[in-house]
Formats: sequence, C-alpha cells, structure tokens
Amino acid sequence: MDAPVIVVGAGPAGLMLAAELRLGGAEVLVLESLAERSGESRGLGLFIRTMEVFDQRGLMPRFGNPESSALGHFGGVPLDFSVLGGTHLANRTVPQSQTEQVLEEWAVALGAEIRRGHEVIGLSQDDDGVEVEVSGPDGVYKAHSDYVVGCDGGRSGVRKAAGFEFVGTDGTMEMFQVDLRGADIRPREIGEKVPGGMVMGGPLGDGVFRITICERDNPPKKRTEPPAFAEVVAAWQRLTGEDISHATPVWIGAFTEATRQVTEYRRGRVMLVGDSAHIHLPAGGQGMNTSIQDAVNLGWKLASVARGSTPDSLLDTYHGERHPVGQRLLMNTRAQGLIFLRGEEMAPLRQVLTELVGYRDVHEHLARMVSGLGIRYDVGGGDHPLLGDRMPHQELISGDGKTSTTELLRPARGVLLDCADDAGLRRAARPWADRVDVVTATPHASGPIAGTAAVLIRPDGHVAWTPESHDDLPVAIERWFGPAARRSG
Repeated sequence: MDAPVIVVGAGPAGLMLAAELRLGGAEVLVLESLAERSGESRGLGLFIRTMEVFDQRGLMPRFGNPESSALGHFGGVPLDFSVLGGTHLANRTVPQSQTEQVLEEWAVALGAEIRRGHEVIGLSQDDDGVEVEVSGPDGVYKAHSDYVVGCDGGRSGVRKAAGFEFVGTDGTMEMFQVDLRGADIRPREIGEKVPGGMVMGGPLGDGVFRITICERDNPPKKRTEPPAFAEVVAAWQRLTGEDISHATPVWIGAFTEATRQVTEYRRGRVMLVGDSAHIHLPAGGQGMNTSIQDAVNLGWKLASVARGSTPDSLLDTYHGERHPVGQRLLMNTRAQGLIFLRGEEMAPLRQVLTELVGYRDVHEHLARMVSGLGIRYDVGGGDHPLLGDRMPHQELISGDGKTSTTELLRPARGVLLDCADDAGLRRAARPWADRVDVVTATPHASGPIAGTAAVLIRPDGHVAWTPESHDDLPVAIERWFGPAARRSG
C-alpha cells in the first residue's frame, strides 16, 4: 500500500483535506497533475465560515493582515455581513494562489506527501482497497490505498472513473474572468447591467485589475486551452465600448452557468470533495469556500476510519451532511444567475429583492446563506439550538488560565467542554481520552453557551451533544468517535 488515503488534486480542497488527515493521524499521498502551482487566483477572498475554520486551526497569521469587509451581495443586491455579528467578516484580498501556498506549506509540515506532475489516468476499487493508475515524470505506475478522494475539479477524472452520476443542467453562455495589468479602465459595480449582458471590474492590488464579462449571446465552446486575449478584448468592447487591447493579461479563465451535483458523495471507497462533487455559477465566490468546508467535514472522519478508531459507516455522514449543503449552494447560485445574468425582464424581481433585503430577517437569512454561517447538521439528539451548529468563538476561563473554544480545536480532536465542573461527565468520557479532550472551563455569562452545562464538540467545530440531548454522553461519543479504548490487562 502506498498510503491509507490517496487524495487526487492539490487545489485548496485537496490541500486542506491532506492537512486535516495528517492532524487526524492518517498517512496521506496527494497526486497532482500540474508540475507546479498555477499561480492563478480564480477564487478570491475568504468567507466568514472559512475564516472561522482557518482560525480554529491557527492558520490566520499565515495570511498576514488581510483586509476584512462587511460588504457582500446576492445577485448584485448589496448585503452587509456585519448584521451577523461574530468574530470575523468576509475577506476580499486573499487570492487563491496565496491560499494554496499557505495550505500546501501547512500540509507538508504536517507530513503529507505531495507528488506534482503525477496524473491519475485510471481507477478501480474492490472490497480490499483502491488501485489508481498514474502517469508520472518517469512513466506509468500503480498506487494502492484503502480510500481515494477526488479533489480534482469540475472535470474530475476520479468522478468519471468511479462512475458517479453527475446530474444537473448545461450552461447556455460562456463568460470570461480576466486579471489584467495596465488596463486603465474605471471600476464596474457587481452585476452592472449593459446592453447585451453584465460586466464587473475592480482593482485587486499590486497593479492588477480583474474584469468579469457575461455576454448573453456567447454560447459555450468546447475548449482545451484558455480563450485568446483577443476574444476577451472583443467581448469587452462589444459590451462597454472600451478598448483594453493595450493591457497585459495575467491570466484568463472561461466559465458557464452549468449547474451539476453528484447524486452521492461516496461510492464505496471513493469520495468526492469540492468542485469534483458540484459545479455552479461562481456567484459571490462561494465555490472555493464551500470546497474547503467539504474537506474539513470529511477529513477528521476519514482519518478516524483510516486509523481504525471508528467504523467505516462514519463516512456515510459525509454525504448526509454535505450533499444538502451542495444542493443549497446550487440553488442560491442559480437564483443569483437569474437575477444578474438575464435581461431587463428580471428588473422587477431585482427591485422586489432589494426591498425585501431591507427587512432585517431577510437580510440575515441571505447573508447567512452566502457566508456559510447558515449550515447546521442533523446530528440527532434533540432540538437544542447549539446541536449541529458550529461552536461560536467563546472566551473561557479554565484552571490553566484563559483559553477559547477556537483554541481548543487547534489539535483537531474532539472536545468535551465541561462548564459545570461535573465529575460524572468527566468520568463518562474517560474511556475516549485518546480521542476526546475534556476541558473544565467557565464561559462568559452572556456568551453563546451561557446556561449550557456541557457541550461535545467534533474536530470540525460542530456541536454533537449537550446534556439536553436524548442520548447520554457515552452513546454520543461512540457515535462520532468509535468504541471506547480497551484497557490493557
């Protein structure tokens, strides 16, 4: 066996997954077809939920001091993320290239092996494991593992080789996203309507200007290479009347509003993460952020199964929890596409939505939807407001001094937070001491867990149990962390 887990693809999702697997104690091999990082920044910025996830792993200092913003949108209708409260706002200044660099350095430091220039060209699985055929710099070879995870993008070879069903709708128009130097053109607001389509544009810093071109009468094309800059120049000229031929392209991307999702995120020993599992219009920058969050949900579970701590059935919860998230992602990006890609026939709908966003409940609902903060998993056990939700940041006073729920999650282990100094709970959790840290601490009286005697937090930060749950603590711990360790002798 080459590794218990093989991850195919070294984009943000694959690198995040590799690091989470290593934190969970599983060996991982990452196979990436590109010989080096592309340096392209298709995904731009980090949404609130992703910043929370990075913070809980101690990664935010690696990004320097990125500029945060409360501004967002839904189909071009402005949103203010500050209505949600919380520790973080969205970030619009971190390019995908920086995110990939940070995650790769982190994953490698944790012990992940990354092979660049190694393309997976075939895959087969049976009850004993998965075999992948790989084309590398020295020729074709085979690699073996217990599990394979496809993080290889919208055209995923893993998805095709493993026979996943990828259902949805085809795109009707081809759009361009381009980073330029020396453009010397004015910024364009999100979703700015022009005759024949929609354009956007704004500075990214360091002399780079990003434009997005959505031309309704531009049908999709089958491409193996990025569009020529001349195509971009002509399309921008048609829609805006401006000449950008004097600019220098940094990179050029083409996309459509095609919307598809696999019917299952797991087939036997093969799983899909990120764009391999779902493609959609890149509305509001949700794609990369959702992909990273897919990886965080799967990583600790797959590591636990690969170590032999939990049964293989735990992996079924990955589909159960993330497939509905993907469905809502596709729903909201399709809705946004109708609002800002279509013509004046959508003007009344945009006007109604603009009025509705003036109501705080509507504003919060849409802000939570596009920021990732509206995700709550069905973990069973009752209807306590924290169950299934992600544990908010909470300052704590413990016997060792000050800490926080965010800091407690840095090692990516389970946490039983005992807020009532309950010796019985601590005793009940003791058989899982190799997987669950028990911390007795006092939260702030007005914080999000005020009045809650205890919470069991999964390594991904989601609450799996409170004393008000139907299940007792040992049942809940075993469900998520496997059978108790056997005592020697």
